[in-house]
Amino acid sequence: MLYIFDMGGVVTNDANPRPRICSVLGLSEADYLRYCGRGGRKEDDLLLLAGDGKIGAKEFWKEFSRRSGLDIKTDWLHWLFHPVVDEEVRSLIQELRAGGNRVVCGTNTIESHYQNHIEHGDYALFDQTYASCLMGVSKPDPDFWRIILTAEGVEAKDAVFTDDRQENVDAAASLGIRSVLFRSAAGLRAELLSAHP
Repeated sequence: MLYIFDMGGVVTNDANPRPRICSVLGLSEADYLRYCGRGGRKEDDLLLLAGDGKIGAKEFWKEFSRRSGLDIKTDWLHWLFHPVVDEEVRSLIQELRAGGNRVVCGTNTIESHYQNHIEHGDYALFDQTYASCLMGVSKPDPDFWRIILTAEGVEAKDAVFTDDRQENVDAAASLGIRSVLFRSAAGLRAELLSAHP
C-alpha cells in the first residue's frame, strides 16, 4: 500500500510565518497579502507561483520589493518558518513503514519552506517527498497525484492520501484514491489501521 501524507497541518503544525513576517516588515496582513497578489489573478499571485515552482525565493522577494517599495534582501519565508513535527503522526508513519508499506510526502510548498524542512530532517520520515515547487503543480490539481502515482508505479486504488484541506481530499478521491481528512493523529491512526492493519 502507498500512503501519501500532506506535510503542513498533518505531519507538522501549519507554522504560518505571515504574522512574524508582517511584524518584521512593518506591514499589515492585508498589505502583505496585497503585495503577494492574493485575491487577484493567479498569474500575479507570488505564493501560487512559488508553490508551483515558477519562481524561487529570490524572484519572490525581488517582485515583492518592487510591489511594496521595500528593499528586502532576507528570505523571511525561510527564516521565520518554524514547523514542529507531531510526534503521534511521526510514530504512525514509522509504524506504517515498518509494516512494509511505502510512505511518501505529497506537499504544496515553496522553495523557502522546502529547504527549511530539509534542514530540520522532516522529510527523512518518508521514503520519498513530492513537493509542488519541484513538481510544477499544486494540489488540488489532479496532475499532482497522477505524477505521484506514476512515479511510484501504483494504481489509485492502492493508495491512501491524508490532508487537512477538504478540497485536496476531494480532488484525490475523485481519482479513486482513498482519501482521509486529517482532524487528529488519534483519529487518523484509527482510520488507517482499521482499514489496513
